[in-house]
Amino acid sequence: MPELPEVETVKEVLKKQVLNQKILDVIVNYPKMIEQINVDDFINKLKNQTIIDIKRRGKWLLFELNDYYLLSHLRMEGKYYIKNFNDEVTKHQHVIFKFKDFELRYNDTRKFGRMYLLDKENIYNTKPLNELGYEPWDDKLNSEYLKLKYKSKKLPIKTVLLDQSIIVGIGNIYDDEILFLSKINPYKKASELNDLELNNIIKNTKIVLERAIKLGGTTIKTYTSSEGVHGRFQNELLVHTKEECPICHKKLKVEKINGRSTYYCEDCQK
Repeated sequence: MPELPEVETVKEVLKKQVLNQKILDVIVNYPKMIEQINVDDFINKLKNQTIIDIKRRGKWLLFELNDYYLLSHLRMEGKYYIKNFNDEVTKHQHVIFKFKDFELRYNDTRKFGRMYLLDKENIYNTKPLNELGYEPWDDKLNSEYLKLKYKSKKLPIKTVLLDQSIIVGIGNIYDDEILFLSKINPYKKASELNDLELNNIIKNTKIVLERAIKLGGTTIKTYTSSEGVHGRFQNELLVHTKEECPICHKKLKVEKINGRSTYYCEDCQK
């Protein structure tokens, strides 16, 4: 699943392609992908809207238009492709945005991706964005905030770190890396973390995600381009998908925690 660094990378690549382009028409081949508005209204409202900017909130792409925001979540396998008009439309290209000289096609083999078209006023105070927690770089993300959010969480911190209503953008791969750098065992209950551990989570979340953004994410399957986007952070992973701890060189444990493959060192993360 594309996480914050991958979505940020997709955003920056798309901005080079579609910024200031006017949407001339829209084709929706899978109506269930469109939320809270019927497909005809979705299409009609998008026509003649210009893409003014593209932003990101958590794992959501926010296409700023003249009168609306188009919100797009890639979910498991969503991808955006720039195509020529005469390129074959494949069965997985579910939403097509037509511009003057090319098309932007949303491709999703699993059909889990979702799109919202919202009025520009108060989009951060309505679903789905109002359900999100703080960005990793928000000044309000501190140990007191996490202590309040975690005090009733008896689940493993591995699971709770994935909760987008607390901190946005952390996915399974980055979860493992953050906990390893923080020297926290993934099975430890979130409610049992002390101030030092909470501050380490905040610090290392920033470190890991900033580095991943700089390197274009981990496995950038969400976009193919000629812009040199290759997901190079996968070459710097410390524990996820690895066999040996980079510090003590002991064999890493690989276990399922609430259905998520988890890599950790039982010596370094006691």
